Parts: sequence; C-alpha cells; structure tokens
Amino acid sequence: MTMLPISQQITFLYTQDMAKTVPFYEDVLGLSLALDQGGCRIYRVLGSSAYLGICQRPTPKTPDGVIFTFVTHDVDAWYAHITSKGIVCEHAPRINSEYGIYHFFVRDPNGYLIEVQRFLDDNWDRG
Repeated sequence: MTMLPISQQITFLYTQDMAKTVPFYEDVLGLSLALDQGGCRIYRVLGSSAYLGICQRPTPKTPDGVIFTFVTHDVDAWYAHITSKGIVCEHAPRINSEYGIYHFFVRDPNGYLIEVQRFLDDNWDRG
C-alpha cells in the first residue's frame, strides 16, 4: 500500500495550568510558538513539519502511557542544558540496550515524560 501524503504532524498534550507549562516548553526546551489559539498553544519542534500542542484541559494527576521523544545526536548537551535550568531529570543519559538507544527522561510540569534520545542502530531512518 502506498502511503498517502502527510505534510505536517502535531501531537497534543493537555495541561491544567498553562501558566506553569509555558515556561517549561519555551524557556527550558526552547520551542518557538507557531500559533496561539488561546486555550491551545502550538510549538514548532522540527522546522515546519513537526509540532507540539499544549491545550488547557482537565488532566489526570499523572499522565500515564505517553512519552514525547526528541531524537538528537547530542543527548549530553540536551541533558546539560535542561539541568542548567534547575530541572531535575529522571536519570542521567544512559544506554538502554533493549531498544538500542542512548537517552534520558525529564517530566514536564504536568507529569508527561519527555525523552531525549539517540538511536545507536545505524539503520535508524534509512527509509
């Protein structure tokens, strides 16, 4: 089957406290705002193709089952940057041999897991 065209991707996460959440995504992660819809703010993650939307909505106490992942070659630089902002990560960068990645996790103010990782497999995204 041929894949139908997709030009952009947005992942939406919910927050009960936009004022607490915005500084994490803008100041800590450095994402730029693409569109402010009032109750939702959409951030550029990768140029003009991948976005993250944060929407003011009722949320569970601790979100479960969602991991938002940034793939980068410089996991250590991201770890240094995030911790320099006073944010405590779940763990320091380390190898996860089960998945063949080098990564760490940090939680946003809503409890969502944000993962920063590098694939160790040279076949990643050879398309």
